Amino acid sequence: MANGNTVTVVGNVTRDPELRFTATGQAKANFGLAVNRRWQNRQTQEWEEAVSFFDVVCWGQMAENAAQSLNRGARVVVSGRLDQRSWENDQGEKRSKIEITADEVAPSLRWATVEITKNERRSPDGASGSGAGFKAVPNEVPAGYSEDEEPF
Repeated sequence: MANGNTVTVVGNVTRDPELRFTATGQAKANFGLAVNRRWQNRQTQEWEEAVSFFDVVCWGQMAENAAQSLNRGARVVVSGRLDQRSWENDQGEKRSKIEITADEVAPSLRWATVEITKNERRSPDGASGSGAGFKAVPNEVPAGYSEDEEPF
């Protein structure tokens, strides 16, 4: 993301993902994430801890995968952007919150192992199969890119 609004957090899922679908059929999943920070107090030499809570939003296939794969307590890595959402409550008071719109969600392998199952590819009309509706595109050098140029 070129806009400078990128965040990566590691934490524990605080509630099972809630999967819903928009009126147009787009999947959306929400779940909570607790991120712990630990440090040693230099005066007391005691360990101290603070916890931050975030709401995470996933869209599309990632939303469906998150709802199927994540449970409360799972340790995950979330990378995405911060989004502020505003609304008025029933009393007419303005409310807002900042949530993380995920680009990637992955299990943390620090204290756990996982078994990864790749989803079957789906065509735009939802049919599944071995790449139904998809055409393989060979890797090509992007226009304006010189072979001598460093990739980063």
